[in-house]
Amino acid sequence: MMLKYLIEKEFKQIFRNKTILKMILLLPLVQLLVLPLAADYEIKNINIAVVDHDRSSVARDLISSITASGYFRLRQYGDDYREAFHILEQDKADLILEIPKDFERALRRQQAVRLFVAVNAVNGAKASVGGNYLQRIISDYNRNLSLQGINVTGGVPQKEIHFEPLNWYNPFLNYNFFMVPGILVVLVTMIGAYMCSLNIVKEKELGTIEQVNVTPIRKSRFILGKLIPFWIIGMFVFSIGLLVIAPLVYHIFPAGSIVLIYLVLAIYMVAILGIGLLISTYSNTQQQAMSLAFFCMMLFLLMSGLFTSTESMPAWGRAIAYCNPVTHFIEVTRLVILKGSGFRDILPQFSIIVLMAIIFNTWAILNYKKTS
Repeated sequence: MMLKYLIEKEFKQIFRNKTILKMILLLPLVQLLVLPLAADYEIKNINIAVVDHDRSSVARDLISSITASGYFRLRQYGDDYREAFHILEQDKADLILEIPKDFERALRRQQAVRLFVAVNAVNGAKASVGGNYLQRIISDYNRNLSLQGINVTGGVPQKEIHFEPLNWYNPFLNYNFFMVPGILVVLVTMIGAYMCSLNIVKEKELGTIEQVNVTPIRKSRFILGKLIPFWIIGMFVFSIGLLVIAPLVYHIFPAGSIVLIYLVLAIYMVAILGIGLLISTYSNTQQQAMSLAFFCMMLFLLMSGLFTSTESMPAWGRAIAYCNPVTHFIEVTRLVILKGSGFRDILPQFSIIVLMAIIFNTWAILNYKKTS
């Protein structure tokens, strides 16, 4: 009965503060609508300057193939390399493609032809991806010429092995299918870590914590009273994201069991709320709690594998990612939603999340000092 009154008290405090209520319910949903569209791995609108010394029909066809790909924008077309390099220095172009003189004639004579590509590598990721895109387009163009009896690399056209890739679980390589489950995990994590970290601290600043301390409420029940309301809110926000926004906006329908996702979510929310409550027990002011929560959230986000694969991290980075609950729940959501994995497939991640939930909440209960 005492726990029931504590939960009612927490809900009244939450719904009484309209600003906090909007932050909890509306901001995560707006972020889920915006972030997958903004945080896109696919790089487009790469500016390219073409230096064409040949001015032939074959050279124009190659340039048309590059611009028609949808990845490149023709920033400049001319025959002066110095002018193109000046544009590269001004960051108005990302790549320079130089087509040599007698380009078409050499191709007709089955002679080797070399194309020169200069890449602005200030943005390393964009330079690498842009260079790979351009290399692939030129290779495809060379293959087409080979079928016509013309070879950019010179020599007699050879028979080729053709392959056709089959993309499992995400046939059209839709970037949102990969990002939306991960961003949804991050949003419920923010609700648990930020909001719960301010919970006990706010009562410390207002002085109401002293009234609670003189009551016969056990520490475990007091922690549960703080945890359960945000657990319910987190489940509600996740449900709107998974069952409403994901299918209606991004056309994402879970391939696996929704019940399994909610089973892991229920334990995961306990783990994350335990972290938030643990932060609040170590903080005396809301400013301290927000600083600690911000530090933890940045660490969780950057080391979770949301934007970069954990396999590409150094050994110490993979060790941190392995101790990060966000990493494991992102893996679970992607496995179940995209691959349709069952409980046996996600058992390692599930076990780690359960262990973290026990550790963090036990730590929070033990660290909370109830004094009268």
